[in-house]
Amino acid sequence: MNKDFSRIFKFKVRKSHIATTSSSASKKRSKSKSKSNSLFGPMSVAHVDDEEAGPSPGAGEVYHAEKKLKNGDFYVGEWVDKAPHGHGKYLWNDGCWYVGDWCNGKTMGKGSFSWPSGATFEGDFKNGYMDGIGTYTASNGDNYRGGWLMNLKHGHGTKTYVNGDVYEGEWGKGLQNGQGKYQWVDGSSYVGDWKDGVRHGNGTLILRNGNKFEGHWEDGCPKGEGTYSFADGTSYVGVWSMDSNDMNVTCYPSTSTPETPDWDPHDLYSVDLDDCKVCPDEEILMFPSEKMLNWPSFGSRMGRKSVEANGGPKHYSRDHEVDGPVGDNVQAMADLQVNDRSPMNSPPILLPRTIKRQGVTICKGHKNYELMLNLQLGIRHSVGRPGPPLKPDLKSSAFDPREKVWTKFPPEGSKLTPPHPSCEFKWKDYCPLVFRTLRNLFKVDAADYMLSICGNDALRELSSPGKSGSFFYLTHDDKYMIKTMKKSEVKVLLRMLRAYYKHVRTFQDTLVTRFYGLHCVKLTGATQKKVRFVIMGNLFCTEHAIHRRFDLKGSSHGRTTEKPESEIDPNTTLKDLDLNYIFRLQRFWFQEFCRQVDRDCDFLAQERIMDYSLLVGLHFRDSCIKPITEANGQSNSELLAPRLSRVDETDRLVFDHTQWASIRLGINMPARAEVTVRKTDCETQLIGEPTGECYEVIIFFGIIDILQDYDISKKLEHAYKSFQYDPTSISAVDPKQYSKRFRDFIFKVFAEDG
Repeated sequence: MNKDFSRIFKFKVRKSHIATTSSSASKKRSKSKSKSNSLFGPMSVAHVDDEEAGPSPGAGEVYHAEKKLKNGDFYVGEWVDKAPHGHGKYLWNDGCWYVGDWCNGKTMGKGSFSWPSGATFEGDFKNGYMDGIGTYTASNGDNYRGGWLMNLKHGHGTKTYVNGDVYEGEWGKGLQNGQGKYQWVDGSSYVGDWKDGVRHGNGTLILRNGNKFEGHWEDGCPKGEGTYSFADGTSYVGVWSMDSNDMNVTCYPSTSTPETPDWDPHDLYSVDLDDCKVCPDEEILMFPSEKMLNWPSFGSRMGRKSVEANGGPKHYSRDHEVDGPVGDNVQAMADLQVNDRSPMNSPPILLPRTIKRQGVTICKGHKNYELMLNLQLGIRHSVGRPGPPLKPDLKSSAFDPREKVWTKFPPEGSKLTPPHPSCEFKWKDYCPLVFRTLRNLFKVDAADYMLSICGNDALRELSSPGKSGSFFYLTHDDKYMIKTMKKSEVKVLLRMLRAYYKHVRTFQDTLVTRFYGLHCVKLTGATQKKVRFVIMGNLFCTEHAIHRRFDLKGSSHGRTTEKPESEIDPNTTLKDLDLNYIFRLQRFWFQEFCRQVDRDCDFLAQERIMDYSLLVGLHFRDSCIKPITEANGQSNSELLAPRLSRVDETDRLVFDHTQWASIRLGINMPARAEVTVRKTDCETQLIGEPTGECYEVIIFFGIIDILQDYDISKKLEHAYKSFQYDPTSISAVDPKQYSKRFRDFIFKVFAEDG
């Protein structure tokens, strides 16, 4: 499977040849640049090579320069080699300008940026991004002063709107996130929790007339427990909702005015909230970082991999050769830098253009065909059965392990069940109200849920059971995974269900497995067989092909794949000792990742859970190379080369506002995978040495297998294996020790992309 990149990159340019042809190469390069499509078209900074030729000082010498470029851009300020470095001003031909500090062609330090619309930013810049503390004044007059992270408002900040409204508090992803206060110009105010720009969580709304609502909010509106108080002391207490069927409040008149006021609780939504709307933010159509691209030699200075305009990868080798795609117009560069950290011995991968779907379709004649029919009939009955209105605050009785519903399914049908071609069976729902509320919390539509599991398309059974002996089934659309369970696992889930519900409700970005239902099928007759199973979300339900899968625990004993390398394919789950990457996340996502892993591990340790793992899936963003050329000269159209990382493009994808809707923690996240190499004399080294060679990836991850508690069997396993192996290398350890080891390992595998 792993092949030498020499089959992909045939073009070679010797250093000696570069030295003798630098002049002609420069002319050719200038022509090719004018023909190639720039990433941002006319908005990009012009290359210095496009300017009029002139004498230049020695390498590394700082001097004052005035650069008038052929495309109409103009720069005046300090200059080193081929890029601004120091203090300077750049004026673009579209009217944008920047004045401030530069470092190797990037805005770095204090500076001011102005847009043609009249909008301005003054503050800190880092690697071309608004990053640090700064003030942004929009063209409509809105003003924000506070923290920034890679072009987005982040941290504490104050936003003053042109209409007089003011928000002061925490920001994240460019929107209000966390604790904050919004003050309307008419005197009304809201103090409390925010999420993605709307009131969400616990908060208090104080109206200009003195009335106030204090309670829980969801998506900008009161939802759940809360109290509405009038200025005279009268109050309405109960459960609030825009849906009249879910609204349940009681009036408590004031002692001074015992008469019940003539007020409809729905006026809170139709009148009060209508007067308290949050002003929208002005959209920034072009960020400064998108205009600071492609200064010559910047990529090599910062140790980044260079990428040709057509998207094909290029890297520098120890013998000063340049590898490029076959048939592309690759030109020699006179200022080549040698990357001594390039892993010449690490085997690069080639990506299959198409990946075979996992599992075997369960058709008529399959040994589990009737079980699948029973499962689908039971799910259709459970989800379609009417129930009471859902409330997020569940009673203790809902979590009782004895809270279960049995339903008999005779072949001829009954008053509650339809006729069916399978044998007679009994169906059990465990804690149905809890799992129904969980599906609502996870925003699972009941109709789509039934269609995925119970539609005309059959389930797929994975080819081999897991190590625990459980079988796994996938729905046809890959949204849901069904796992058969041992009785002990069912007991663990029911025992921790209340704590699990509280955890996933509190932390909506939790990485732990999402459970949607817990059921049992009991076959009647002589066998009396019981099959228990849980329905979970499939972490790898995505339009992106998953090219690599890793199951990571932080232990070394037995943590390697037994398959020979030639048989490893995208559906193979690799383990700790097979890992040869460090995953680099942007700062915001890395901080969120660390916080959530800590929360999830604390929760699992408190519930005495161990032996869980972090499942990671990688989609390598392919290069634009079409066929891969084999050693015999034949073209292989089924293979693609992974794209080497260019930080500018990855950052733009992560922080493009159009991408936020599909990106959340652990799902569809752009990142970089840096290749690592282990020492040959250390077989149990969990994490290899970073090489500096990175690939652009879309990464998926989540914590799975969270139903193994530290019972007597695991304690005996720990005692037995501790005599044979290093106790720190085995999986079966105390939950607190397991949690610490897991975190220590994961926080080394993932790193901030600085």
